[in-house]
Amino acid sequence: MSTITIPQSMLPDDGRFGSGPTKIRHEQIEDLVHAADTLLGTSHRQKPVKAVVESIREGMTRFFNLPAGYEVVLGNGGASAFWDIACCSLVTRKAACGVYGSFTKKMAVSAASAPFLEKPAVFESDYGTYRLPEFTEDADAYFWAQNETSTGVATPVKRVPGSVDQGALTIVDATSAAGALPVDISETDAYYFSPQKAFGSEGGLWVAILSPVAIERAQAIKENATIPGSIRWIPPFLSLTSAIDNSRKNQTLNTPALATLVLMDSQIQYLNENGGMDWAAARCKRSATIVYDWAEASSYATPFVSDLDARSNAVVTVDIDESIPVSDVLEALRANGIVDVNGYRALGRNQLRIGVFPSVEPADVEALTHCIDYVVEHR
Repeated sequence: MSTITIPQSMLPDDGRFGSGPTKIRHEQIEDLVHAADTLLGTSHRQKPVKAVVESIREGMTRFFNLPAGYEVVLGNGGASAFWDIACCSLVTRKAACGVYGSFTKKMAVSAASAPFLEKPAVFESDYGTYRLPEFTEDADAYFWAQNETSTGVATPVKRVPGSVDQGALTIVDATSAAGALPVDISETDAYYFSPQKAFGSEGGLWVAILSPVAIERAQAIKENATIPGSIRWIPPFLSLTSAIDNSRKNQTLNTPALATLVLMDSQIQYLNENGGMDWAAARCKRSATIVYDWAEASSYATPFVSDLDARSNAVVTVDIDESIPVSDVLEALRANGIVDVNGYRALGRNQLRIGVFPSVEPADVEALTHCIDYVVEHR
């Protein structure tokens, strides 16, 4: 494709639309600059940093309107680490997993590879659809993702019927959903995510909102693991009870990236000041609707997820007609400063994937659709 210059008047003010990379507001950068003189370089066990962690935990409690007894827990390693943490500290014997994309599959693989757990029950569907785990007689934990980042599929967050009576936990991966999609936390026991999506921060940290039952389960498994002859293994880095104990002191087990904490705290305050979850979810829905309406009306673009109720308002996936190589479109967009609208590579589709998190201005999303049309028209 020859070089295409999109008219300046058409370009979005900010051309970052990544479903993976962080979308950071300029106000967050200002807060980070201020922290360079007041916070960065400080030990994470000192009062200045602990005050930021406390602010994050209080802000999360307000944002999610947490039920009594639920706790906000922070840990090192990102949400991927929490898959193994859950296997070590939350699953007693067997998990039941919903699998409908790359990330839900990875969680199921973690459960299957844990040598001290039974083989998980896996309920799988094609990419672009979803299948939640069904009641499984001998399961003590149910896993799925509220938003499958790889495919742009959003799912309900509601306990599996009968799971409470059997004493099973509901564990939901919310990495690309938390802060963008509405949720009733009381329907979960562990709602976990990384902060580099809607919470406008960097990676390397995980956050889990835990119910009293989940906290009790983690403690019980820890105690059982110390019984002589037990095959249970809880590495110190993957110890959920250690993360809980440290979070109650407003710190993490190991040294966190302080910039990540600063950015996250700034974003939580921004979301809460603007109206919290209701405001954030409505803003994301508005941006997502712009993309879906554009794709529905387009002669060359089609929403990948056909089920209207399953279409994500956090990550929008759009198939492009095979006659138009999406690699050429991406190259032209990047040359004009519009980045990170790549489809997920493992899907192998001629596809765009657009993050419409709360930091993204709906007007920029509208401008993006016009820029894509311009590139396709002038290719």
